[in-house]
Amino acid sequence: MTGNENLDLKELESQGKDETETSSPLISPLNSQHELDAIYDIPVQISAVLGKADMAVSQLLKLGRGAVVELDRKVGEAIDIYVNNRLVARGEVVVVDDRLGVTMTEIIKSDRT
Repeated sequence: MTGNENLDLKELESQGKDETETSSPLISPLNSQHELDAIYDIPVQISAVLGKADMAVSQLLKLGRGAVVELDRKVGEAIDIYVNNRLVARGEVVVVDDRLGVTMTEIIKSDRT
């Protein structure tokens, strides 16, 4: 292809597909799906943190039924969503059929070091 040729978007897309399909026979949709199936059954722990509070053990021992612990968040403020103790998102509390749930409003991108 020379620099003077004009291609429309559909032609570029079809060229890209042909090149990727033929250039790498080891990576195919079938192999990728099979590799993903292996991780689907790995259990993860998901935590939704509404807020945090610091108190001494003596204060904790004085708490009784009906006691209120003030958290560091305000009403309507986003909650933190952790997967395996790693912050991955922020979200909001929702009610789904008489149960509490969480909807993600922001995905946290973290740098792996």
